[in-house]
Amino acid sequence: MSAAVASVFLLSACNPGGGAIEDYRGLPVSDHAGDAEGHEGAEDEVQAAWLQQGGQIAVTIPGSSTCPVVGSDIRVLDRAGEGNRVAVDVVERDEDEPCTMDLVPHTTVFWTPVDVTTTEELTVEVVGETVTVPVK
Repeated sequence: MSAAVASVFLLSACNPGGGAIEDYRGLPVSDHAGDAEGHEGAEDEVQAAWLQQGGQIAVTIPGSSTCPVVGSDIRVLDRAGEGNRVAVDVVERDEDEPCTMDLVPHTTVFWTPVDVTTTEELTVEVVGETVTVPVK
């Protein structure tokens, strides 16, 4: 196997796709995330942050504790150098599902797409809102 082919396998293993790799109730914290840089704002606002030295992106969405808004996929809208912008799709919920009226943060973690960079501000679009993650 050539070195070029081996490097493609290594890169694909580090960034397997746009699906969520983890989700949990609450905000990213240093024990869990390692380095939640750029994660600012109130718990009732959509937030986004770099994790693992920029290798992952955490997106936090407020919602019902019994029916949290959970990210499902991340898509590149504009590549690095052309806008550095992604969209996060969320899991669809049954409108008739009973949910509590409380508001709690829920975080979904994604691998950082290979077409974006930490050296430019990253724009994240999710549930009709836009959040900017600062340069890492």
